[in-house]
Amino acid sequence: MTHGTRGEVYAPRQSGGDWRDNAARYALLPLRIFLGVTFVYAGLDKLTDGAFMKDSGAGSVGDMMRTVRDSSAVPALVDMALKSPSGFGYAIALGELAVGIGTLIGLLTRLAALGGALISLSLWLTVSWAADPYYYGNDLPYLMAWLPLVLAGAPLLSVDAALRRRRRGRSGAGYQ
Repeated sequence: MTHGTRGEVYAPRQSGGDWRDNAARYALLPLRIFLGVTFVYAGLDKLTDGAFMKDSGAGSVGDMMRTVRDSSAVPALVDMALKSPSGFGYAIALGELAVGIGTLIGLLTRLAALGGALISLSLWLTVSWAADPYYYGNDLPYLMAWLPLVLAGAPLLSVDAALRRRRRGRSGAGYQ
């Protein structure tokens, strides 16, 4: 019995492909949508929360950082954030917004995913480090979820894919 081998994952079969080929082609799309929407929401939530951006007070980024300082894996990161809690809050919120938008539209997707992974890593090492057992903290799973997008980017339904097709069209036109 002979088994065929598949070529490139995203290359459709000549007969239009079967559902497994389509599932493989679109496998990262739900992850992209989830992470993009979540990070846009997280950024907007922080930006519109009057208490979060304050240096101190209930619900403020400053109080949160002071609370987690002694239980974080890297207290120096918390100390850096505590030099300007509201500035740190704005940096996180705007970073989440940029990462989310870039991921949703598929613009500079690998870079956006790397940004998302770095935000998740920094929050895991500071805010959710003390979660016991570790899987109760949500920042580590977010970090792991970003990694496939760092590696693969957004090969379909993205600005990156459209730009890639456009570049191929230009370079191919000159050789005819």
